[in-house]
Amino acid sequence: FPTRRSSDLLCFPIWYYTAPTIISGFLEQYDFSDKKIVLFATSGGSDLKKCPDTAKKSAPSADIVAGCMLNGSVTRADIEKFL
Repeated sequence: FPTRRSSDLLCFPIWYYTAPTIISGFLEQYDFSDKKIVLFATSGGSDLKKCPDTAKKSAPSADIVAGCMLNGSVTRADIEKFL
């Protein structure tokens, strides 16, 4: 999965305020050194607040930041400000 980009987008459904376990496994499997990972997620009620800290445990050398929730009310402008 290594890419030449300096940033990668990672989207997933939030389960009880955190990413599913498979996301941690994905982050542990690849080298994200010196990469920025922007998290995007869907959820019925949770938010992204805890997700960057949880993901950082699986990819400690990456710069992991919260992007935005994709729950139907997000506009193109909302997404573009995180890209």
